[in-house]
Amino acid sequence: MNADYLADLVASWRAWDWRAREDWLNRHPQFLVDLAGTTVHFAHLRSARAEAPALLVMHGWPHTFALQLDFAELLPDFHVVVPSFPGFGFSSPYADGPMTEHRLASTMHALMTDVLGYERYLTYGEDVSANVNDLLAGTYGDAVAGVIVTHAHFPSRSERRDLTDPAEVAFFARLDEWGSANGAYGHVQATRPDAIATALNDSPAALIAWLAEKLVEWSDTAPGDPRAVEARISRERILTEAMIYWVTESIGTSFRPYYEGADQPDPMPPVEVPASVHVQRHEGDYPESVARRFYHDIRAFERLEEGGHFTVAEIPAVMSDRVRTFAAGLGLL
Repeated sequence: MNADYLADLVASWRAWDWRAREDWLNRHPQFLVDLAGTTVHFAHLRSARAEAPALLVMHGWPHTFALQLDFAELLPDFHVVVPSFPGFGFSSPYADGPMTEHRLASTMHALMTDVLGYERYLTYGEDVSANVNDLLAGTYGDAVAGVIVTHAHFPSRSERRDLTDPAEVAFFARLDEWGSANGAYGHVQATRPDAIATALNDSPAALIAWLAEKLVEWSDTAPGDPRAVEARISRERILTEAMIYWVTESIGTSFRPYYEGADQPDPMPPVEVPASVHVQRHEGDYPESVARRFYHDIRAFERLEEGGHFTVAEIPAVMSDRVRTFAAGLGLL
């Protein structure tokens, strides 16, 4: 982020026709359901084929369900469910107890099965929903037909201390080095979430700076000019994310995974269901050996040629093709 780009974003936001974007959002059928101590908001894009496979598409931080909709639209041969995590956007936070990844997995599974009635479904997650994705596949294998992965499994910190493979040790050492220089946002959100949330809920300029910086830094774009992010995530989509956080005042509750349970659950059950693994470019050196120890039935493993942290938002056509190929291989299409 720099001052010029921030000023440009703020000016665009002030002049923006939000009602037109609101109409676009409202063309996606959306619902609320009281579930597991929260009110869950979700978009449900049903296929014209009643027998189409179901696909759960989860967001991470700092994005919302809206950033996943372009991807969902490319899958008319699926029943696609795009929820807002509790405390994000139009979903209320959990009313009692912490927002752990195990609890999120239980809530998402209940949404797909108890609420929507899908006996089997595919699942996809990224960022803070990556562990939820793995937990769904590892815990509810009787209902999860397969898991699509772009943020592949990381061993817990205690497990990493026992690694001996040089490539694995080097990968996690690189991540630790990166985090020490670039992880201040996460440390603040995990230790002083209410203080920073007060500032961000008070200033729309601060809010869009906090959000857009991560979209800029984590997307697969050339470094140097923050405007390059818009080749992957358009300005309209960036403004949509900021507006949803602003009108719902949910930035503070979006920090709860960091404060209450963002670290890797220890231990996590291995995944026995079929997995389709597509390593996004910011983790391009992720060791295949780690994936194969955790996902026991890998049907595809590749290192993507494009696409960063927000993978399905950045390269929706590429990833929709991958999902369709995976589902066809499982006999679901």
